[in-house]
Amino acid sequence: MSLRIQHTSISLLILVHPQVSGDERGFFLESYSQREYAKHSISAQFVQDNHSKSGKGLLRGMHFQKTKPQSKLVRVVR
Repeated sequence: MSLRIQHTSISLLILVHPQVSGDERGFFLESYSQREYAKHSISAQFVQDNHSKSGKGLLRGMHFQKTKPQSKLVRVVR
């Protein structure tokens, strides 16, 4: 797995671009690898992975936990 890391102007927010391998059948990507993330000093431990699909024109928000903070791994498909 090869990751491209993009830092942002928002503190602690980084964009992780995984390597996508594709052919005529479709594509494959490894969305998370603790070993690969550690190579880029990303030490958050993810204990839950959710996937949702929203209807056209709908924008979902992220919830921020001030008293019990959580690291978030967000995957944007399209």
